[in-house]
Amino acid sequence: MKFGSTERYVASEDLALAVNAAVTLQRPLLVKGEPGTGKTELARQVAQALGLPLIEWHVKSTTKAQQGLYEYDAVSRLRDSQLGEARVHEVRNYIRKGKLWQAFEAEGRVVLLIDEIDKADIEFPNDLLQELDRMEFHVYETGEMVRAKHRPVVIITSNNEKELPDAFLRRCFFHYIRFPDAEVLAAIVRVHFPDIKDQLLTAALTQFYEIRDVPGLKKKPSTSEVLDWLRLLLAEDLAPEDLRKDAKSALPKLHGALLKNEQDVQLFERLAFIARGQR
Repeated sequence: MKFGSTERYVASEDLALAVNAAVTLQRPLLVKGEPGTGKTELARQVAQALGLPLIEWHVKSTTKAQQGLYEYDAVSRLRDSQLGEARVHEVRNYIRKGKLWQAFEAEGRVVLLIDEIDKADIEFPNDLLQELDRMEFHVYETGEMVRAKHRPVVIITSNNEKELPDAFLRRCFFHYIRFPDAEVLAAIVRVHFPDIKDQLLTAALTQFYEIRDVPGLKKKPSTSEVLDWLRLLLAEDLAPEDLRKDAKSALPKLHGALLKNEQDVQLFERLAFIARGQR
């Protein structure tokens, strides 16, 4: 089983190589890159390409590693004991399986996505070292050992918001998704909008890369944002000449799809003011 570009996902050669290397080595694939560059979607496409089920674990700032294994609901057990419920005598009734447990007990191989691992506490990756390495963990309440029936394909994404521990990095195969060049981005766009006219695509991408290259931009627009922008342009049936920037603000048409904070909008307005003063 080999991963490559699919009908709905354009994978660069080095990204496909990284995915297949991680699968061969049976190591977690750690994928970093700008938000909106398709890291989460990569896991979904890998699962589809390899014909495997996908289990998604979306990490939040409050997520603890233990939740990926299991959670013991002591409160429900206490309540049931007060109500005289018969199920209270079986502790397994109060064990809630986490995403890792679900992946480990699956009857066949699965793809396990651990999404945005850098959102959690810095200890989160360290707390998963042994489980991801040995593919097993101990359930203290029942005394059982849960072992993976089939080693899952593990894909871990990070937006690079914080450094990950060296011990964790050593256990992963790493790949950084670089922002696509114009040729690759055009191919991505055509996957989503196969009927887009060449002139409109060229004009839109030229303007898009000009925006990304503006010095001092707080948040550069991403792949997902250019797709949203193009969807709006097509919905409005705009022509290439309609994309000319407003001379008063230097802002692109429908700029709210590309610029996501007031500082960046004000930056373009200041640039337009400076440009008018130099004429």
